[in-house]
This record gives sequence, structure tokens and C-alpha cells, in this order.
Amino acid sequence: MTAAAAPARTLADLGPVAQLRAGRLGRRLPQLVVGLVLYGVSLALMVRGNVGLAPWDVLHSGLIEHLPITLGQAVVLMSFVVLLLWIPLKEQPGIGTIANALLVGLSADATLWLIDEPHALAARVAFMLGGVLLCGIASGLYIGAQLGRGPRDGLMTGLHRRTGRSLRLVRTLLEVAVVLVGLTLGGVLGAGTVVYALAIGPLTQLFLPWCLVDIEIPERSVPS
Repeated sequence: MTAAAAPARTLADLGPVAQLRAGRLGRRLPQLVVGLVLYGVSLALMVRGNVGLAPWDVLHSGLIEHLPITLGQAVVLMSFVVLLLWIPLKEQPGIGTIANALLVGLSADATLWLIDEPHALAARVAFMLGGVLLCGIASGLYIGAQLGRGPRDGLMTGLHRRTGRSLRLVRTLLEVAVVLVGLTLGGVLGAGTVVYALAIGPLTQLFLPWCLVDIEIPERSVPS
């Protein structure tokens, strides 16, 4: 017989169709959008703080030194480049994956248009710290919506599955690699990069339980 769907208070590894069938879309879709928009805002705050960017944003800031595009457009461009790397890793994108690739960059550009870099060092540090904190909240929101991993997160989990290496090691190696490439291109590295690297994991872990949406996961059919 087929068992009824079981409520799950945990992160589920679902394909795109199962994500949509898991229920509570009226809560999950707005939460996803809010999380991704806030993620873009957090990126822009760190840019305006000008005391160091998150590792991937070091790469994005390096790209715009050589291409006639904005920072947000660089985020979108690299998101789709990274998604091409999902193909050999056989990762499954979801609504959240595509939304992540588009909304974060658009939100970052809109925020950069609205706010200027403050002159006082204390204000710039506050922008950076606020950006890191907001990024932790935003990560909890969009991950907790359970509508698919972002492009960069999927690259990390895909490499983890394929290589058998720990997520911590894979993430560290990826972020070191993108920082080195970003620096080669002229990207921005600073104290904020270190603060982000040390704080984003604990912050996401802190906020995720508050943001994680219960979803219904249909159990596999079993013989009666």
C-alpha cells in the first residue's frame, strides 16, 4: 500500500517536482523570494562597506574589472556558469536554484544604486558586519524554504557526493580557489572576507531552524 505523506522538520533532498508537491507553497515561495532579495542586499552592504567581500564576491568584483557589466550582472553570469558544472555532477535544480541565479544579482544592483559608500570607517565596518549578519538570516530563509539549492551550494554538494570528501573540505577548497582567481582578476579582499568566512556557517546554523518550513514528503510505496 502507499503510505500517507509524512511531515518533515528537516532539510529534504527533493527533486524539482517533489519540491512543488511538498505543500505550503503560500509560505515557501514568498520566503524564498524575501530570502534571495535580502541576500542581494547583504552583498551590496558588504560592497559599500569596502573592507572585504565574501569569497565568491571577490571573484565577482574581479570579473567587473575586465567586463563591461555591473556586480549584480557578474553574480548572475557566474551563477549560470556554475549551473553548467552541475551537469556532469547530476545535480537537480529547483525553482529556488533558478530564482537564486537571477534575484540575488538583481537585488544587489538595486541596493547598490540606492546607497552610497559611507566615508567614516566605523560606518563602513557597520555596513560590513550588517551585511554578514543579514546574509546569515537570508541564507536561513531561502534554504529553509526547501525549494532547491543555490548554484554555488549545489556545486559544493555535488562535488561532495562525487569525491566523497567532507562538505567542509570541499567548501574550503572551492572558496580558496575562487578567492585566488578573484584576486588575480583584481577582486577585493579584506577583513570582511575573513569575518564572512568565520561567521556565515554559525549564523546560518543559528537562523535556519527558525526559518525551516515543515513540508510533506510522500513515502515510497511499500507492499501491503
